Formats: sequence, structure tokens, C-alpha cells
Amino acid sequence: MKYNGIKWLILQLWEYYGQRRCIRTYVGHFEAVVDLCFNNDGTKFLSCSFDKYIKLWNTETGECLSRFSTGKVPRCVRFNPAPDKQHMFVAGCKDKKIVQWDINTGEVVQEYDRHLGAVNTVTFTEEGNRFVSTSDDQSIRVWEWEIPVDFKYIAEPTQHSMPKTAIHPNGKWICFQSMDNFIYVFSASGRYRQHKKKRFSGHLTAGYACDVNFSPDGNYVISGDYEGRLVIWDWKSGKLYSKMDCHKQVTIGCIWHPHEPSQVVTCSWDGTIKLWD
Repeated sequence: MKYNGIKWLILQLWEYYGQRRCIRTYVGHFEAVVDLCFNNDGTKFLSCSFDKYIKLWNTETGECLSRFSTGKVPRCVRFNPAPDKQHMFVAGCKDKKIVQWDINTGEVVQEYDRHLGAVNTVTFTEEGNRFVSTSDDQSIRVWEWEIPVDFKYIAEPTQHSMPKTAIHPNGKWICFQSMDNFIYVFSASGRYRQHKKKRFSGHLTAGYACDVNFSPDGNYVISGDYEGRLVIWDWKSGKLYSKMDCHKQVTIGCIWHPHEPSQVVTCSWDGTIKLWD
């Protein structure tokens, strides 16, 4: 989209029921949007972009309320999910740091600087009191909120980079999408140990940050892959349930609808978003 000679990148909000039309467009980034995250009630959301900015939006009006930047590219952004911490968010950045902002003041209030490579994911656990991060340094680190030293460091010699994560609906487990074509499972509290008997395979993701996600009841795990498929596993048994040919290029995103238990949405590098029933 061009306006006054400037090329803008846009975000779009779509109507799920009815005509499934675009109901809101958000204009404000200069380069590709990397990640976004809604607050708990959905009234606001954060977006981060290769233009090095994180922006806070009013979902209903489309107004950009604030913008934040350290001058480095943010790779992921997350609100703290605790109800009393909704004014706080963290961003994992290309410069190896995780940065915490206070929306009310617009100030950086903490930096978590222990990774040795770009930060790929931040996943909150234990009601926002802790979070887990992954990085291009091929490690997993677990942090106490507002304490800048990781209390758990996980890095095995055979471990690969893990560019996407998802927490199980029961809050007890985290799935890590790994670049060796496996999805690994760790506990989401206590000692954050790997579940050695539970891992998922049969998809192809090496070199691509394909989403991993869960059905709302937690009975199924889903992932995209670079052959354009949606892959579904049974959570309890770990067995491959189904493979669906969805797109002409990489299926980079997938999410199970939270209220329609038979429906999944996928998106792809082919430029399409598809709804499956």
C-alpha cells in the first residue's frame, strides 16, 4: 500500500462468520510484520516488524496508540498474561536480548540478556510468573519474571534451533517445533524437563519457522510444513492422525478455532489464508 509516496505494510482484521470480509485495516509499519499478540480482552494488540518498531493498536478503531523501539529488530512480542500485568510486555530481539516495556510509561524496565543468538520465541508459563525463551543459539532458557538471570538453561549437544512453541491448554506442557523435523515436549513448570517418551514426527520443517498448535481440548497437536501440508497428531498416543495438502507453498501458520472444534485456519507463503472443516 502506498500513501504520499511512502510504501506502508498493513495488518488486516477479518470477520470470521457471515461474509468473512476484511473489517479493519491497520496501517503503520514500513516493513514486513513479524509477530503480533492481543491483550487478554482483545481490545488492544501489539505488532512487531522488520522496521525495528513495536506498535500498540486499538483493535476497534485501528488507531496506533504507542510505538516502542530499541533500534534493533524484534522477532516476537508477548503481553504478560497476568491480569495485573497487562501493561507489561516483552519482545525477543535479533540482538540476543529480551526487552521488557511498561506501556504506561513507554520505558524499558528490564532486559534479559543471556542468549547468544537472536531470540525466536517467548512463552509465558505459571500465570505469567515465568517465561520460556528459545533462540538461534539452539538453547532453551527459563526466566523468573523481572529477574534478568535465567534459572534454567537447556542445551543438549544434538539440540537444534526451535523457532516456534505452543503451550498445552492444560498449562502443564510446552511443545517446541525443532529444525530437525521433530516436535519436542517439555514440562511447563517445576524443573522444565523433557518428556522423553513424547515427541511428534512425520512433517518437514527444517529451515522454516512453521507454527505448532493445539486443539482447544488438548487432544490434538497440529503443525504446518514446507510441503504445504497441515499435519495432525494424537496428543496422548503421539501417533500421526492425518496429513492434509493445504497450500502450494509452505504452510507457515496454523491455529485451531477456539469455539468451533472442527475448524482449523492455515496460512501460507502462497499468500492465502484458508479455513478447514
